[in-house]
Amino acid sequence: MTTDSIPVPATEARPATARKTRKATPSSGRRRLFRHPGAGRQHHAGPVAYILLGFAALLSLFPLYWTMVAASTDNTRVTQTPPPFLPGPHLLDNLGKAWQDAALGKAMLNSLIVAGAIALSTVLFATLAGFAFAKLRFKGRNILLMLVIGTMMVPPQLGVVPLFMMMTELGWGQKLPAVIFPTLVSAVGVFFMRQYLSEALPDELVEAGRVDGAHSLRIFWSIVLPIARPPMAVLFMITFVHAWNDFFWPFIVLDMTNPTVPVALTQLSAGYVRDQSLIMAGALLGTLPLLALFVVFGRQIVGGIMQGAVKG
Repeated sequence: MTTDSIPVPATEARPATARKTRKATPSSGRRRLFRHPGAGRQHHAGPVAYILLGFAALLSLFPLYWTMVAASTDNTRVTQTPPPFLPGPHLLDNLGKAWQDAALGKAMLNSLIVAGAIALSTVLFATLAGFAFAKLRFKGRNILLMLVIGTMMVPPQLGVVPLFMMMTELGWGQKLPAVIFPTLVSAVGVFFMRQYLSEALPDELVEAGRVDGAHSLRIFWSIVLPIARPPMAVLFMITFVHAWNDFFWPFIVLDMTNPTVPVALTQLSAGYVRDQSLIMAGALLGTLPLLALFVVFGRQIVGGIMQGAVKG
């Protein structure tokens, strides 16, 4: 038998050109075809973007600047035309007078207690409910979710009278629990956390926890909380600011002996002639804690949002 009669494998019989053309498959061509030409490059903002951002920042800061200008002048100068656009010499005097007249020390302590309790409870309960609606399977889940969303359509003014009667029967009239307990959780927070966990929390992690023998609370503590930190920080910030600035319900259920900051500021406009500079000084004092909160925790909140976006 000669070597010519030995069959040659098909892989060895193919020429080198065929093996080279095999590498250029249609799928690799499609990958190169649909790849964005600017992928992997760093994009730098131009001068127009910086100008627009600077203009937007000035518009956002102008109300705070005008409050400081009005708080640093007297009432006669504030009401003149044109109004002043530069700070005056009476800022410290007006701040001290507003602090005493409105009893802002006790009001700020009450607002801190109310806003902190409401924000913490909202974050906790909204995250628990959001996890249940997003990843747990139980009867009536969709109906309960629709009911929660439906409560967002009801104006809060409709429940003022029965809620006030309930707080009075509980003996919480003119007390801080009457402000805290009706707002321990919000439908907006539940819906917000549910939407986030539906996308950011894989079902495989929950099933892996089940396989390891973990119950729902253990899964929530060990798996859900680390993933939900970015939206929890955002929800805490939004809820705290909203509870701090809330005026309608605290004004109804509290009096001037135990007020929050918005309720206490009404004392500054109770006279026959309103002192606009004094009112602006009180508003500036009521805004300073929120500014300090954002300065201290703003970077962590923004960093958590960006981290969650990259992981998602």
